[in-house]
Amino acid sequence: MFKWFRSGSPWIWLSGGMVSISLVAVLGVLLLIGWKGLSYFWPAPVYQFEVRSPGGNTQRIIGQIYERKAVSTSQLSDAGQDVSGLPHQVERILVKTGNRDLQNHDFTYILKPFIASQTTPAGMVAVERVQGGEFYGKLLNVIIEGKTFQPGSEVLSSVVALGSAHQAQIDTLQTSLASLNHRLIKLGDTRKPEREQLQVQIQEVDVALAALRNELKSSSLLVETSGGNDVSIPLGNVVNAWLPNDMGAGDKLVHWVRQIASFVSSDPREANTEGGVFPAIFGTVFLVILMSMMVTPLGVVAAIYLHEYAKKNAFTRIIRIAVVNLAGVPSIVYGVFGLGFLVYMVGGNIDRLFFSDGLPNPTFGTPGVLWSALTLALLTLPVVIVATEEGLTRIPASVRHGSLALGATKAETLWRVVLPMASPAIMTGLILAVARAAGEVAPLMLVGVVKVAPDLPVDRSSLMSTSTGNLCTWATIFMMWVFKARMLRRPGRWFTRLLSSW
Repeated sequence: MFKWFRSGSPWIWLSGGMVSISLVAVLGVLLLIGWKGLSYFWPAPVYQFEVRSPGGNTQRIIGQIYERKAVSTSQLSDAGQDVSGLPHQVERILVKTGNRDLQNHDFTYILKPFIASQTTPAGMVAVERVQGGEFYGKLLNVIIEGKTFQPGSEVLSSVVALGSAHQAQIDTLQTSLASLNHRLIKLGDTRKPEREQLQVQIQEVDVALAALRNELKSSSLLVETSGGNDVSIPLGNVVNAWLPNDMGAGDKLVHWVRQIASFVSSDPREANTEGGVFPAIFGTVFLVILMSMMVTPLGVVAAIYLHEYAKKNAFTRIIRIAVVNLAGVPSIVYGVFGLGFLVYMVGGNIDRLFFSDGLPNPTFGTPGVLWSALTLALLTLPVVIVATEEGLTRIPASVRHGSLALGATKAETLWRVVLPMASPAIMTGLILAVARAAGEVAPLMLVGVVKVAPDLPVDRSSLMSTSTGNLCTWATIFMMWVFKARMLRRPGRWFTRLLSSW
């Protein structure tokens, strides 16, 4: 036994066991988060409660059950509730009643001893609205373009699809109208024939928008609330509607998949409290890709210079100390630097030199995606430099000497021998840089696009616009992409000559 302990085998097994326990714990947390998050989109049944108050009155409540919890009667008594005749501990049910515009609240508590009946009647509808939150009640009629239809799953799906199609057309026309108005403002008082043509186009778009909105107004859902009132929900305010109590297992699964897809692909609503997260996902991915295009060439070239060409003197030691220290600077400092130097100084000077006609409305002197990517590139540059230099250090000197002995130049040795062997370290540095940049918030709050971004940072109109600012921005991005592709795939003659001269 003593020899077994001295051999170190117990500590190996102990380390392996702890790693396994950690992996299982992390996997369990991820599964728990996934279960709690994905179960939110499952179409839960809509209940109808008949609640008896302590005074003997009966109240009808319609909603979905969100939580069940056992509470003590002493806690309820401290909250000012009448608990006479109740046991020491009772079950309290949290019900989402929706109908915020009618009841001024979304949730209510019900004590199980006060529930006279709890049913899931057919015909109960859950309506996801553009404004006002969700709406629950009994579906009475479906009105499509002035014609009344009996409620049913197929009819409800048809009216929801009609509303989605109309809303998509309205969004397209509104985008076109905004583009036409922007072009009209840029023309000013000159070019009267073009102004008249734009005004005619704007009038045509306005007429089409009015027609679509009138069609939406002529379609609605007639729903009976828990209080017995009939409420008409216009189709223009309906995002989705379903009958959860009438669905089978297959219908619920299809609805669950569609809800997840809608959450990932739609825009947020109600001040980012409802809707989807697609602009956030798109903005993060776009920003990280743009940052990677900037930081990879700079970081790799800086590491190559420091390790392969720079002499070991006081200057290089100062540079290395500065790189290491920059890796520990808080992100808010980079945000303030990016706002002051990149946005106000660089962007402001660009506007004064090239876009003076557009002032005081800034073109580059305002927070945007380009400046955010540059700030994040500066933030993650030390990570790429250190990781690349560590990879270059691990390559034996004999490999370089063998390449030089075979007649290769220093640049050819570096490009064809050293960099391919150091590519895992370069990719590790890039992955670490992306991981850090994707989680940073402080620079984006100062140098980002806007404080609340319910839409994409780019859209079809901005991509197709002939604005000089947009063209310059996309030309800059394209040149950075070409530069990165040339560096990573095949060096240009100018790059080889430059390294040979060093």
